[in-house]
Amino acid sequence: MTGLRYVYAVCRPFGAALQSQLTGVAGAPPKLMSHHGLIAVVSEVPERDFAEGPLKAHLEDLDWLTATARAHQGVIDALTAVTTPLPLRLGTVFRDDSGVRVMMEEGEDAFRRTLDRLEGRVEWGVKVYLDTEAAEAAATERPPEKAASGRDYLRQRRMRNRSHEDMWQKAETFARRLHESLSEGAEDFRLHAPQNPTLSGSAGRNVLNAAYLVPRGKSEEFVEAVDRTKDDAPGLRVELTGPWAAYSFTEEAQGAEQAAQREAEGPEGPGRAEEEDA
Repeated sequence: MTGLRYVYAVCRPFGAALQSQLTGVAGAPPKLMSHHGLIAVVSEVPERDFAEGPLKAHLEDLDWLTATARAHQGVIDALTAVTTPLPLRLGTVFRDDSGVRVMMEEGEDAFRRTLDRLEGRVEWGVKVYLDTEAAEAAATERPPEKAASGRDYLRQRRMRNRSHEDMWQKAETFARRLHESLSEGAEDFRLHAPQNPTLSGSAGRNVLNAAYLVPRGKSEEFVEAVDRTKDDAPGLRVELTGPWAAYSFTEEAQGAEQAAQREAEGPEGPGRAEEEDA
């Protein structure tokens, strides 16, 4: 390899082969770098796009960012099919093989602990959205009254506000009960902040945005548990995504990776080569 090293994930050695035609970021095929009994999944990327300055500029380009994220996720998905990967952040880049090995050595203990905890497990995402228009239509079949006076207008407005509050409370109660039920079938969970509809592009207000760590062998039961709830409340939409690599449950390893990357960085850009090669 002569370019920079883009690192997708760290995992344990695995016997199955990756897809023969699999390509990653910048169209390069991923390769496996073994070090101290761990594997870093890397590919070569051009310095003109992935050195520190150009990379920061590219991350402001939505089209470039979308294409890169899809390529990154494609490699993670391929790994998830054959092993339990510990996915690293989008845009984790080092100067050369030595920089990658420094990262693996610095984060080795955290990587091993996290891989032990995630072995044989996947992440499922569950979101609940409140569709206020559908909820209002389900709540009443009568068309809104035409206000005969200012007093009538204020009365109708108070009723609409009260109706919205009731719908929101019901949505929160539904989401809380769903989360409690799903948590019983999961080994761990993360409650994320509600998504901004303007940024996510999803219709409705996000009431629940959660990730669940589930053993592969129990995934079918988990999916069935979500499906059973989808018709339980009018005006609510339950969205299930996965199975994914366990992105939401890698905090310790992500912190170790970032610290190691800062340690390996120098004035030449991301992950400069170290003199000592383990």
